[in-house]
Amino acid sequence: MRKLVVFGLLVVSALLSGCGYNTLQREDESIKSAWSEVLNQYQRRYDLIPNLVNTVKGFAEQERDVLLGVATARSSVGAIKATPELVNDPKAFQKFIEAQNQLQGALSRLLLVAEQYPNLKSDTLFRDLTAQLEGTENRIAVARNRYIKAVQSYNVTVREFPTNLTAKMFGYDVKPNFAVENEKAVSAAPKVDFAKPAPVAPAAPAAPAPQK
Repeated sequence: MRKLVVFGLLVVSALLSGCGYNTLQREDESIKSAWSEVLNQYQRRYDLIPNLVNTVKGFAEQERDVLLGVATARSSVGAIKATPELVNDPKAFQKFIEAQNQLQGALSRLLLVAEQYPNLKSDTLFRDLTAQLEGTENRIAVARNRYIKAVQSYNVTVREFPTNLTAKMFGYDVKPNFAVENEKAVSAAPKVDFAKPAPVAPAAPAAPAPQK
């Protein structure tokens, strides 16, 4: 009896392996690992922001709209619970990515503002923070690329025959990925117009009413 059970388990294992179950498991774990690294780098950027904002504020407090924009965007990111389960919820995933893109845009505007303040640009702390931010953005790009490739491979496996039958049987479904629109939002440079509006000429005094 025991031999039959062992034999049965071996047969089931062979069948699962042949129908792509093991591949699905392996690729799913690869996505989890890649996504964890994406979240790790996003958190690194999130943690850098308060010091960067405070440094800019020390030199350019009058740029309150830009500073407030960064703070608001950071709050929006912080309000979303970043968990591994995000990759299984397309709507939550999209909302998270949009918040991250808004934060990146706000940071880009902050750095453009810094260009108008030579003393700020020469500050050692500011240079150090921007160097850390630049390095973090590079790590985010690498982590995102790794996640994109992992999801692409997994989604092909989920859709292909006969592994698509196994995927349906065990509840595996396609996972959301970074869309072209996401990439455009990240790569697009924000436009900031520092031009001051032309002074408005004072209105000419009204002509006196004719006397009767």
